[in-house]
Amino acid sequence: MSDDQNTTGPIPVYVRVVPTAVVLDLEALTRLVVGDVVNALLDPEDTGLWDRLHELADTERATPEEGRLPYEELVAALTDRASSRVPLTVGRARDLSTTLRMLADRLTIPRQQDGRWAA
Repeated sequence: MSDDQNTTGPIPVYVRVVPTAVVLDLEALTRLVVGDVVNALLDPEDTGLWDRLHELADTERATPEEGRLPYEELVAALTDRASSRVPLTVGRARDLSTTLRMLADRLTIPRQQDGRWAA
């Protein structure tokens, strides 16, 4: 049986086991977020983010303004407009929980001996 598992749904979640962790691959969520960002930048009714992006690109070196750089402000504004949730039906949430528990149970947590980590 492969260590890779997945949960299908509106946004599929792929789960991979690495030596000391379970990794969730949210490529579909990333695609949604990128789509939200592009849509926000191309919104014909609100060109503020597009203008800010171009202003940022035109500056040689951004200087801190009120403790934040223009880059950080743009990232924060785009983050506010981007997807951040993965909708899962009850069944899909149970599937994900089962998959995560099954894969996490296979992990070995290293012990610390004499100030060093050991398996």
